[in-house]
Amino acid sequence: MPTICIFYGIVIRMFFNDHAPPHFHVQYGEHKAEIEIDTLRLLGGRLPRRAMNLVLEWAHAHRAELMEDWRLCREHKQPLQIAPLE
Repeated sequence: MPTICIFYGIVIRMFFNDHAPPHFHVQYGEHKAEIEIDTLRLLGGRLPRRAMNLVLEWAHAHRAELMEDWRLCREHKQPLQIAPLE
């Protein structure tokens, strides 16, 4: 599962050829979650409120890049790195 971004201890990853809807995986310490790219809706898991707010802010700013990485992963191609939240 390629890592596409790391910031503030938050790790963002995507699986190759993952199931729909387009989403990404988040890990923050022992917490894990899946976030839908189009709606930024929590699909599963749980994150602390502060970490979730940071992830949503980052994802909102990088939706087009996330969709491109989703497409690449579905084709078993290496996704591109996305800039971290600053």
